[in-house]
Amino acid sequence: MSSNDKKANNLSYVGQRILRKDGPEKVTGRAKYTGDIHLPGMLVGRILRSPHPHARILNIDTSRAAQLNGVKAVITSQDTAGIKHGFVETPRYPPDQYPLATDRVRFVGEEVAAVAATDPYIAEEALGLIQVEYEPLPAVFDPETAMQPGASEIHATHPKVKEPFVNIAGKTETGWGDIESAFAQADYVREDRFESHLRTHGYLEPQVTVASYEPAGKLNVWTSSMGPFLKRAKLARTL
Repeated sequence: MSSNDKKANNLSYVGQRILRKDGPEKVTGRAKYTGDIHLPGMLVGRILRSPHPHARILNIDTSRAAQLNGVKAVITSQDTAGIKHGFVETPRYPPDQYPLATDRVRFVGEEVAAVAATDPYIAEEALGLIQVEYEPLPAVFDPETAMQPGASEIHATHPKVKEPFVNIAGKTETGWGDIESAFAQADYVREDRFESHLRTHGYLEPQVTVASYEPAGKLNVWTSSMGPFLKRAKLARTL
């Protein structure tokens, strides 16, 4: 055994088998996820989403939904501060989405209005009472077609993009060394194109958020996320 191995054996954590603190709760099913939280007097939220890939919002009438017994609130973009957010918010990728759609919807499922009610059945019924008048606009469904000049502009193009493209959210260029020199010295050069399907995480819980205001005005939020501090910052900014 080397001296390094002996030192590792004398350490409490380095080189030792450490059990996850949340391991036993998860494997036994005792772990509490966001969907397991039930607060006194808790309301249920539901979101009305766009059926169109691209359309102008002409009018939203929430009056019938607001009058439904059990509905406590109905909101649209007019009830928000109009501050944009994004999954990644950097100078390279600035925020580009409103909490609720304002003048247009840009994809099927975009959030248009939201309801809070005393139970999920009333909330779902209220969604059906919201009347939204749309003017469908041309849409594009292929990424390369959407980039071409003359394509319907659904999203504003990033200012760093100088080529005559449209609908470009960001631009990144990376290179190392003298590529052309390396190609010239290579015995074989192969160029290919690879495409992959969309991939995402395998969640252990449904996407759920629970929020509660304390009497003093503090907002407590439980949400299914691996980035609590990012979520806190986004909420602070958009609210």
